[in-house]
Amino acid sequence: MPVEIRKKLLTVESIYHEGGPPRDEPVKMACIAVVLKNPYAGRYVADLSGLVEDAKVLAKAIVPELLAAVGGADKVQAYGKGAIVGVNGELEHGAIWHEAGGWSMRAELPRAKSIVPAAKVVASAGTRLQIPLHHIEAAYVRSHFSTMDVGAIDSPRPDELLYALVVSTGARVHERLGGLRPDQISVGDGQR
Repeated sequence: MPVEIRKKLLTVESIYHEGGPPRDEPVKMACIAVVLKNPYAGRYVADLSGLVEDAKVLAKAIVPELLAAVGGADKVQAYGKGAIVGVNGELEHGAIWHEAGGWSMRAELPRAKSIVPAAKVVASAGTRLQIPLHHIEAAYVRSHFSTMDVGAIDSPRPDELLYALVVSTGARVHERLGGLRPDQISVGDGQR
């Protein structure tokens, strides 16, 4: 069952400062989101594998566009994913995006070792979702803990899903609270 896409959104933020000294080169954060029909809306379906497979195909198709928006895979330092399920769906329909979105993004990022953080919710159109981000190589690199605000005023409708992937080219623009630094990553387990 191929996905029925109503629309796709690509957002890129260039962050120069947050009240401190401006950067010469901004941190870029980008999100690609797809609003699609939820084939399971309004009913319980035990086997969700059809949408699982279709979501993998969808993710593989949109990841290159997301990475290009920030200058390529080698620029990406942090990532995250999220889903907003229209009110006629269930949270498990958003959970489909964990594997589909996460693995598809990691496959295009050779240095990625850490799990892709996620947020998901069942909600009405216009809901904004704060999608968490952390470092692609080690989840304990606190400088890269951040969020990106994702959503659309008309989405998702009750029988739709909004699936989103987010990336960042750097840490928070004025991070200065310490912790594990990217150049201190040594274990290679995706944690430290």
